[in-house]
This record gives sequence, structure tokens and C-alpha cells, in this order.
Amino acid sequence: MLGEASRLFTAAGLVAFCGVASAYTVSGTVSDDLGNALKGVAVDLLKEGKSATTDDQGKFTIHEDDDMAIRSAKGTVGYIGVNNGVLSFSQSSSQPVRVKIFNSLGSQVLGKTLQGAGAFDMKAAVKSRGTYFAQVSVGSARQSFKFTVDGDFSGTFGAQADSKSALMKSAAPGESIRFVLDGYDTLTVPLGTLDTTLNVKLAAASDEEKFKFGYALGNRPTPSKGCGTTSKLQKVKSVENGDEFQIQVDSDSRKYFITMPKNYDNKKPYKVLFALHCYGSNGEDFVHHAADYDHPTPYYGQQVLDKNGDYIFVSLDAVGGLWTKGQGDHDFFAQTLTTLEENFCIDTSRVFITGFSFGAMFSYSLMQDMQTRVRAAATYAVADYNIWLPEGNNMKNLPIAWMNVHGVNDGRCDYSRAKNSALPRILKRNGKADANGDFTDASSERPQENSGNTGHVCYDFTGVDPRFPVKWCTWPGDHQWTAHDTGNMGIGWNWEQTWVPEEVHKFFEQF
Repeated sequence: MLGEASRLFTAAGLVAFCGVASAYTVSGTVSDDLGNALKGVAVDLLKEGKSATTDDQGKFTIHEDDDMAIRSAKGTVGYIGVNNGVLSFSQSSSQPVRVKIFNSLGSQVLGKTLQGAGAFDMKAAVKSRGTYFAQVSVGSARQSFKFTVDGDFSGTFGAQADSKSALMKSAAPGESIRFVLDGYDTLTVPLGTLDTTLNVKLAAASDEEKFKFGYALGNRPTPSKGCGTTSKLQKVKSVENGDEFQIQVDSDSRKYFITMPKNYDNKKPYKVLFALHCYGSNGEDFVHHAADYDHPTPYYGQQVLDKNGDYIFVSLDAVGGLWTKGQGDHDFFAQTLTTLEENFCIDTSRVFITGFSFGAMFSYSLMQDMQTRVRAAATYAVADYNIWLPEGNNMKNLPIAWMNVHGVNDGRCDYSRAKNSALPRILKRNGKADANGDFTDASSERPQENSGNTGHVCYDFTGVDPRFPVKWCTWPGDHQWTAHDTGNMGIGWNWEQTWVPEEVHKFFEQF
């Protein structure tokens, strides 16, 4: 609070202020969302009518000398000084000198009004040892400083003035500083003091349509906090095709894996795909595994389709192989995503999740709780049981883009239950937005389904909001995610012919 306007120096015993104060100095740097310095930004201090322009390093300074700050139409405002805890003051106006002293918790311990010129012994007011903040003002002019005291008032003082120092000019009510550059959104920042340093970022100007919730299809990337920085994550070990990490979630040490693009650039926002493993498997299985019908390629077949290296792939590990921790598993996902946002450059508007069987159930749970952080989910053999969701006011009644692939003969994650319970629950929230931007109920629409012994049918719902599509794919299979057009396991069965990864990749790439 009061310390914002202070620059500190150290002394002991007899203390006097030295140097001449500047009336104020507002300085800082301006960069884009990726941390690149922006040159030529017009910086305007609106109430003061002062301006500056950023240099090659994005730096600016707005400075005003003390003569302008301490003079009014009637002349000089005043001067203050402190010597061994005694405040000396003088001022030429008819306004009183007001002294306030606060302790380190921000509680006021002294309020004193003084007239004319003279001296005031602050030792009598602050007999306890500790750190204090003093504020001395005449009208709108103000000087603040910080000091520590022991029993005899010796210690450290800080200020911007000597015994003939100008009182600092406080910010006018409603003061703000504005940053303007072609191609970027104008930013206006309110100021409580005229002696401060600011480091701001300007967002690239966008003509994209704004919505009550969610993004436009094909929206510009939204860079994370980690863009332009170097990761501070410490891996536990390297594994084939990735690295293992650990994170503490409540009392559990949780394990996860990351596979980075080969030519990672910390100024390019990357999409993120989380792979959530099935029952009887683990997180590392979806980083690398001998090819079979559950693991034809890493991350449910998505990594091999990432031809341009646009994705960061992540695989989470369930405790005991089961997603049964409820809130703990949701916290694990959220904390891991936050860690990624802080350490890597990711596109926070393109975070995807995918999973099979128990991993599909966990995905289905997450996508109804994390709509503000997850753009879309693709599940394989989802079911409407073994699902944990927050209750009451913590349940987010928001839409989510969703694709599900399901064998109509699935007896383990019952297909009819998925179609008649899990599907309408999502459709109920995904209907086209009304005039107020609220989403409507599209659950009356029924999907087209596969009815033969071969092939597959993918149905795109027409009654949903286009920004939150729902795709329902069926095939004549059992409990298996690598669906194929030759029917269920048996004669002619070949999981290597699965069409699922490419359909899922196309689904994610539309955003």
C-alpha cells in the first residue's frame, strides 16, 4: 500500500533523507502474449496528459520533475524531513500537514494533523519495535516512507527526499495509463500511484465473434503463461517416446508422462492431448507399447497422425490402475494441466482428452466438469456408470464438444445405456444458443446407427451448436476401441484396419 511509492536505503542511528525527489516516474515494459517486446506502443498517462513511446526493448518512462509536482496556483506545496525520528515540516499553503503511521499489518497506529511549520517527535507514537509505514501529506501532495525501529528509534529509513524534499504527488482520482498499438487490443490500466513500474502484455487484435461461453471454430490460439519461458519441470526419468513426471495431489504422489514435439518452440502455442488409460492398463502403456488391438500406436493412435508436430501429448496414471479417486482424480488432471500451462507454450483453447472403457468413463466425467479448460473429448465405449461428478453448485451446466465410438454389441460398457443415458445428458446442454447466448436442449434428436454385420456409421447431430459438435459412431463390435469395418472379432477381423484414429484426429482438428 504505502510502500509502493518508496525507494529504500539503509542507515543507522542518525538518519536524514538525501537527494532531490522526482515528482513521479511511471515506467515499465510492453510485450505481446508470447513475451516479445513491442516497439512503438503509444503510452498515455490520461489525467496528467503525459505520454511516451516504447523503444526497441519495449520499455517506456513517463517522468515529471518536482517543480511541477509541488507547485500549485498558490506556489510550493511543502517540504518534509526526518532526523532521528523527528519529523520537520514546512508548507506555504493554508492546508494542514497530516501524518499517518501504520504498522506492518496495515493498521493505523497514529493520525496527527499539524499546522504551519515545526517539528513532531514520532518516537512517542511508535515505542514498539517493528516495521512501520509513514504517510505525510499536504492537500493532494504526499510523501510515503518505510522504517524499522528498536527501542531508541534507530534503524532503517526509506524515502525519496532530504530535509528540503518535495512531497510526492499522488495519483488523481480515476487516473489510468493507456497502451495503444495498431494490430493489438488497446489496454487501459488504473493507477493508484504515480510512482510505479508496470510490465504489461497486449493481446493481438481480433475480429472473431465473441460468445457468452466458448470460442469460435478456428479461433486464434490463446497462449499460456509458459509461452516464451523455459520449463522448470524436473523429470523423474526418461521412458521410450517421453518422460515421466510426478506431482503431489493431496496425500497422493501421482505419475504422468509427457511427449514433446521434436522441434518444440517455446513461442508457438501447442495443442494438448491427454490420453486416459483403460482398466488393467497404466499411463506408460499409452506412451509406448507393443502394437496390439488396444495400443496400435502411442496415445490412442493420435501421435502418428500429428504430421506437423502441433501437439504435446500427455498420459496420466490412475492410482491402482482405476479412476476411482473422484475429486482427487479431477484435481490430478487440473493440476497437471496448470503445470503444463506454466512450463510450456500451449494453446489453452485447444486442450483435448481421449480414453477407452474406464478411461472413457473418466473422460466423460472430466468433460462435464472441465468445460472451461477442455475444448473437446473423444471416448471409446463410454458407459453411464463408474462416473464421479461434483454435486450441486459445483456442477458446471455447460456444453462440451464430444465424439463417442461404441460397438452396438458391447456387453461390458452397455451400448443401450450409453445411447439412452450418457448421450442425452450431453445433448441437453449442447443445443444451439438462444438470443441470450444460453444453450438449449437438443436431447430429442436420435442418432443414426449401424444395423448390419459390417461397416460403421458416424452420425453428426444437427440440433447442437456448431461450436460444440456431437458425433456418435457405431459399428457391429463388442468391447473394443479399434473399430473396423469387417465386423466383430472373428473371420476377417483385423484391428490394424481401424478407422477410429483418423476420425478422431479430424474431429479435434476442426477446432
